Amino acid sequence: MRFLILLALVVCSIQALPSQKSIKPLSSEMIEFINKNAETWKAGPSKFDSWSLESVKRLLGTLQEQQSTLKQIVHDVNLDAIPENFDSREQWPDCPTIKEIRDQGNCGSCWAFGAVEAMSDRICIASNGAKKVHLSAEDLVDCCSSCGFGCNGGYPQSAWEYWVRTGIVTGGNWNSNEGCKPYSIQACEHHVNGTRPPCQGEQPTPKCQKQCRSEYPTPFVEDKNYGKSAYSVSSKEAQIQTEIMTNGPVEGAFTVYADFLNYKSGVYKHTTGSQLGGHAIKVLGWGVENGVKYWLVANSWNTDWGFGGFFKILRGSNECGIESGIVGGIPK
Repeated sequence: MRFLILLALVVCSIQALPSQKSIKPLSSEMIEFINKNAETWKAGPSKFDSWSLESVKRLLGTLQEQQSTLKQIVHDVNLDAIPENFDSREQWPDCPTIKEIRDQGNCGSCWAFGAVEAMSDRICIASNGAKKVHLSAEDLVDCCSSCGFGCNGGYPQSAWEYWVRTGIVTGGNWNSNEGCKPYSIQACEHHVNGTRPPCQGEQPTPKCQKQCRSEYPTPFVEDKNYGKSAYSVSSKEAQIQTEIMTNGPVEGAFTVYADFLNYKSGVYKHTTGSQLGGHAIKVLGWGVENGVKYWLVANSWNTDWGFGGFFKILRGSNECGIESGIVGGIPK
């Protein structure tokens, strides 16, 4: 897997246009360059325009996986059964978490968000809509010591192993007062004149609290939700599609380059800008736009980025490593 990720980084770098190094990230010059040269997507002013580049990099908290210990699932693929377009939001309309876009705040916890988002969806899907839970990103970020370094980055596969081994309690978004452990890291403002505090500086990882908020009626141990299994998914396009169709959205990771911050619409393909870091997300479907194949992805940068918090990325060529680190699991 490590070889595939490194190979993907090389391929992504080769595809970039030669003048990328001279363009300042998050600048009008970069937006103009992208819109002149990118054939499949459009750029525009970003919520990150007022951020320092170091603060942006801290959001990209997916660390390069150590040797994978997850068993790889292999599906019996029926190509005729795979539709041209698939959207988990439409396939399972009774599962509200599939439609949700969360906000990781100023914390490199994308690895945890991609995990609990997909886990929450899969619990609902496996129960045919009878069990609707919102798993706590907070519980995973601050209590999974084997997952990495909390707000300073983590490993997606370890998050899924933790779900199986230890379980994860419920928890709503920041300031929601929902579930056992709501997210304690404040959603921050990405605009100069917004109502939230600015997303600058470093947010420390919260201290692990193995108890629910005082008003919550269910004890911490009883509130836990467990996975039955955790596994990696083959990087083959049809294997990923079959897994999503069968069990629901998956967690993926890819390399973020500077141009991605200005994504607005279309099918993203690395066009310019230097590498910033690794980022974990939730892949919930696929389709074809203007003849270009894409994956449909939910980000954790709130709804004021991309289109409503979602984005599309080139499918079938492991663009920026998007297909080489897919993980999933089955709820207990």
